[in-house]
Amino acid sequence: MMLVLACSASTMVATQTEAAAQAREAPPAQNSLNIPDDVTLFGKSDPNIRKATAIINGEIVTGTDIDQRLALIITANGGKIADEEKERLRLQVLRNLIDETLQIQEAKAHDIVVDRAEVEQSYARVAQNFGQSPDHFTEYLRQHNSSPASIKRQIEGELAWGRLLRRNVQPFVNVGEEEVQSIIERMKASKGEDEYRIGEIYLSATPENTQQILGNARNIIEQIKQGASFQAYARQFSEASTAAVGGDLGWVRLAQIPNELAVAAREMQVGQIAGPVPVPGGFSILLVMDKRKILTADPRDALLSLKQLSIAFPEGTTQAQASSRAGAFADATKKIQGCGTANDIAAQVGADVVDNDQVKIRDLPLPLQDMLVNLQVGEASPPFGSVKDGVRVLVLCGRDDPQDAGTPSFDQIMTQLEDERVNKRARIYLRDLRRDAVIDYN
Repeated sequence: MMLVLACSASTMVATQTEAAAQAREAPPAQNSLNIPDDVTLFGKSDPNIRKATAIINGEIVTGTDIDQRLALIITANGGKIADEEKERLRLQVLRNLIDETLQIQEAKAHDIVVDRAEVEQSYARVAQNFGQSPDHFTEYLRQHNSSPASIKRQIEGELAWGRLLRRNVQPFVNVGEEEVQSIIERMKASKGEDEYRIGEIYLSATPENTQQILGNARNIIEQIKQGASFQAYARQFSEASTAAVGGDLGWVRLAQIPNELAVAAREMQVGQIAGPVPVPGGFSILLVMDKRKILTADPRDALLSLKQLSIAFPEGTTQAQASSRAGAFADATKKIQGCGTANDIAAQVGADVVDNDQVKIRDLPLPLQDMLVNLQVGEASPPFGSVKDGVRVLVLCGRDDPQDAGTPSFDQIMTQLEDERVNKRARIYLRDLRRDAVIDYN
């Protein structure tokens, strides 16, 4: 997670600025290395002919491993990935598999071995998320050129790394009681201010590969804008620990995140994606998943009782014909005076009626949310729909408004702070593992 205290972010930025100034005053790198200006290269390195396999501290990652993991990403995005994008993704998948291998190896070096039963349980939950049994999900993966082994290896890596962090990192992360209490007081003072639920894909970068990582980030953004899954990309490519939960940072105030991210999020609407945002150590891609007021009841959490009236258009209906019937439907629904009259009017225009209870406003499409928040009991919404999907009207029959949200507990805030600091140390831990690893590319 790229969450750090705002003051820490400012310090890091200031440090980088100072370092940049020193770099401008330093002699060129080739002079300090005593490299002549007229160099002759003996042999060449062509990345286009390098096979995408590697041996990491003696453990092999094969081309098949990469193909199967890549197939997961393609499947999660409905297969809508261009060939040139697939090649870029292959290189990223290889880097992810290398990190995953290093994490599993480090865990085993500390006598942490994930039981196969745990992996199978997590695999069953993943299958359930797809609405399938484990056996059907296994067949589904094979039909899409992947395999259960690929997902299970990823699950093993996440479980092993998480357990290692809890043993070797978390015990040495300290959060003071006064610090937590101070945050609680600030939250109370901030009641009514905006709070954001943010998704993040964090990609680390060095001065040497900045342009490459920047290009990768832009490609990811373009794929997501074209309909790809943000959560799928976060799970596969984000280098933050929140990758395991699709990049979800949870609910945060802008003061809790680095200024670079806060500036971007402040101008974003729910559902909007932004980036790549330069942050200390790399780039972030942001998604505003939701927004609410701190410690204030969100009207979108209201539970509604709705009556839906809908008309469908036969195949072959022209736009003009659909518009004419939709206009008549709209005129008829304007006469609705409470849910008691809705059924009679539906019968007059040949509309289908469906009753829906306990519908949370925030679970509906964004355009409908804004409309229903202001709808009064007994009122009907304007018609909405299309020739393909038909036209619908919603009648509000009842509303249960939410209560004001309470202040997060002391333990919840302490856990969040601990997680932020563990995540920061985890990135450093993995960086050191990469530096010490013996990796042979074939």
